[in-house]
Amino acid sequence: MLKKFLAGDWVHEGRIRAFSIVCLALSIVALAALLITSDGMRDYSGRPLGTDFSNVWSAGQMARSGRAAEAFDPKPHHAEQQAIFKDDAIPFYGWHYPPFFLIIAALLALFPYTIGWLVWMAATLPLYVYAMRSIITEKTAVLAALGFPAVFINFAHGQNGFLTAALAGGAMVLLRRSEWLAGILLGLLAYKPQFGLLIPIALAAGGYWRAFAGATATVLGLVAVSLAVFGTEVWFALFEHSAFTRKVVLEAGGTGWEKIQSVFSALRMWGAPVSMAYAAQAAVVLALACAVAWLWRSKAAFELKAAGLLTASLAATPYLLDYDLVALAPAIAFMTVLGLREGFRPYEKLVLALAWLAPMLARSLADALLFPLGILTLLTVFALVMARAVDQPKQASLANAQTARKP
Repeated sequence: MLKKFLAGDWVHEGRIRAFSIVCLALSIVALAALLITSDGMRDYSGRPLGTDFSNVWSAGQMARSGRAAEAFDPKPHHAEQQAIFKDDAIPFYGWHYPPFFLIIAALLALFPYTIGWLVWMAATLPLYVYAMRSIITEKTAVLAALGFPAVFINFAHGQNGFLTAALAGGAMVLLRRSEWLAGILLGLLAYKPQFGLLIPIALAAGGYWRAFAGATATVLGLVAVSLAVFGTEVWFALFEHSAFTRKVVLEAGGTGWEKIQSVFSALRMWGAPVSMAYAAQAAVVLALACAVAWLWRSKAAFELKAAGLLTASLAATPYLLDYDLVALAPAIAFMTVLGLREGFRPYEKLVLALAWLAPMLARSLADALLFPLGILTLLTVFALVMARAVDQPKQASLANAQTARKP
């Protein structure tokens, strides 16, 4: 029984479909309950609907009224949120994005708050589903993508996980068809720059120079547009108030250690000093960078390269929230495609199934038991990728030798 469980024999299409349907149904019911018990803008506990979306909408309102630079300053930004929700006790949700994302925020602020939240979800969710469907064409792919627990977390927070997953996953799909288009998607991902640390290393190691150029041109274009729309003061404001994000949100755990799924956060959650947490995170980044460079220079299957980069990019940042784990879905999909084509290795189906379930438990386990399930899941999936990549040349040589022996 244990051997079959570890081998993942229990993971099959019917069970995947059933789990996905249950998770999706529970998500729909929970979101409906959230809306029904709200006052139209705040939930039953007094928090904004789509909690984190409040920082986007309020920053958009400030940008529309000519106060874009103030969105980066915690004091006026919090005051704006208090005024919007008519509540001095409303929690503060800070604005930590590059200035060019203020354009999206300003567009969303054209709608009433709750409508803007739903519009943002309705606009980005299909992009995520389309990217997943482009990676894996199995019948249950869309259902599994929608039932992925991180989807509900992202929706309830009004966050950008759908967009991140769509851009990152879509770029990997396009990389073998049109490097320029893939580069544009990777450049657009700069709205969350913490996920881009390893991307240049992978593109350079793999020789994808057109994608590299496309990403660079896109980022420069975004910066130019933001300067044209908002002027230089927004960039000065970003750098001036970045210390708040680093000291309060990241180092002091203002967001909550249980929400951040990184090596840095795990060590801080356990009481380690900031210097030790940074040192450990740096060591992880260095190891991941070396592994990604080797992987993308190797002759490993492209699915392994894509899954490895996606997973490593999430694990490399010290600031990874549980809703960002939506971007783990494309990595799981790439590994699934490879497994269906070439067969699954021992434990692969088990690990991928547990990775699919991990976002459901990551925050609660960290909160109750100080157990960092999120980052352990990412590192385990990455180890799975590397183990298969290292073994692939051996398997190919063995297959060639066996073929050569045949009369």
